[in-house]
Amino acid sequence: MAKIRKGVTLTLRLIALAATVVAVVIMVTSKETARVLNLTFTAKFTHTPAFKYYVVAEAIAGLYTVLALLLASKSLLSRLTLILDLVVAMLLTSSISAALAIAQVGKQGNSHAGWLPICGQVPHYCDKLVVSLVAGFVAALVYLLLLLYTLRAALSPVFAIKP
Repeated sequence: MAKIRKGVTLTLRLIALAATVVAVVIMVTSKETARVLNLTFTAKFTHTPAFKYYVVAEAIAGLYTVLALLLASKSLLSRLTLILDLVVAMLLTSSISAALAIAQVGKQGNSHAGWLPICGQVPHYCDKLVVSLVAGFVAALVYLLLLLYTLRAALSPVFAIKP
């Protein structure tokens, strides 16, 4: 049973690591220049604080995942890992929420505030953002599954039915 638990945890952490790396790399490399009404503008993630937060949060999650993979065999750290898994899951959830909100404004604009959509002028930039956000969403879901699985494994001796 312990080998199955370690295998599932290892698999989930590797998927989360891959998703966070993909999310960061695609977001950081997304850049496009457009010309509108004789004005040239460049769209890149560093122009939006929510996207910066998203990249930093995904990078932190990726680094934590690497550390968790390296230190997984240390049983004393299992409770700390459970707590940090919760922190990372919430960090990923908040960062994907912030980035999705800004991406939605970029795609559809906001007529009440007078903000025009920009995805018509920089479609490749927006397409890369979508791929990055999907990868970030996958990372957040995998961390939620990892958290639930680890929590179940940690609490199973507490709730075991004794004859």
